Amino acid sequence: MVSETIEEKGPLYPDYLPFYDPLEKVEPVGPFEHDDPGHRADPSFPNLLKNASKVVELSPHCGTELQGVQLSDLSKEGLDELALMCAERGCLVFRDQKFTDLGFEAQKGIASHFGPLHKHGWMPHPQNGPVEFVIVYDSKNDLRIRKSWARKSPVQFHVDQSPETQPPGATFFCMLESPPGAGGDTIISSMTRAYERLSPSFRKRLEGLKAIHTTANPVMREIRDNGDSAVLRRGITRSIHPVVVIHPVTKKKALFVNSSYTQSIVGWDEEESDYLLKFLFDHINRGHDFCCRVRYEPGTVVIWDQRVTQHSQTLDYAAGSRRHAFRLTPLANVPIPSLVEEDDGECAKDEGRMMLNLC
Repeated sequence: MVSETIEEKGPLYPDYLPFYDPLEKVEPVGPFEHDDPGHRADPSFPNLLKNASKVVELSPHCGTELQGVQLSDLSKEGLDELALMCAERGCLVFRDQKFTDLGFEAQKGIASHFGPLHKHGWMPHPQNGPVEFVIVYDSKNDLRIRKSWARKSPVQFHVDQSPETQPPGATFFCMLESPPGAGGDTIISSMTRAYERLSPSFRKRLEGLKAIHTTANPVMREIRDNGDSAVLRRGITRSIHPVVVIHPVTKKKALFVNSSYTQSIVGWDEEESDYLLKFLFDHINRGHDFCCRVRYEPGTVVIWDQRVTQHSQTLDYAAGSRRHAFRLTPLANVPIPSLVEEDDGECAKDEGRMMLNLC
């Protein structure tokens, strides 16, 4: 058993330490035409897998680890193929990456291949680095993350910044330092499979519904936890999105509601909305059969497509151990609604199975 130890040495990446400025403001990206790289990809992945030594599926429905592939060595064609594979598998894991040491501009350049980069409203960025970097930092000298989760379970599946008019697509998470021993993983869940797991008639009821997504609650928590030191670079963001979306490349349907940002179902009374959303959130939280769990080492980069996945931290390692990472969050398309279609026969088949069970 590896013992947990409290950090003694300074951070390995001091240029990526978090910077909090209560007076700082940023402008949102604004509307843009999104050209998804996955549309250009060769589905046999010749450029992405050219140097792969091993391809490991982390679970049947979500997650693939590509060993031997360096993100920084991929051509534009390889990055296009990465976008497609990420859409199909939900998330991709890369180990021992040179990407960690490329520096701000090169890292931004690679991530920007997938879309313009989001600027966060309250999470820190490096003091001398671009505002597009989100720094995730937990240590004995900075317990801000632990403070924000002190009153609730840290396992909260969500889409980063789903209230944006054009929410994120393929998203980069780069681990600079990880806690000693086990812990500090990310759980990633397939919302494509979460949708498919629902009964046919229930799926059809969800199609056509819209939901309100807002940053109001996280902003209020930032103010509650940090008072005069709260970082509020942007006002509250609010958008209306389909409950069921279609990925622009794979054309597969996915659930698009999450417990961090989805507030209510449009047009439904509060009790009705709360009842449905609670069911969907519970369905996602219980879906261990459509999740994968990623364990980190320094130099690990995980890329997930937030249009078809949700993710959660675990925060299960010893307080005081350093966990230091950064996220780059390319924005993507306006969510595409799954329209109510003619009955494809699945509902009738389901009713037939029910009758057989009653006999």
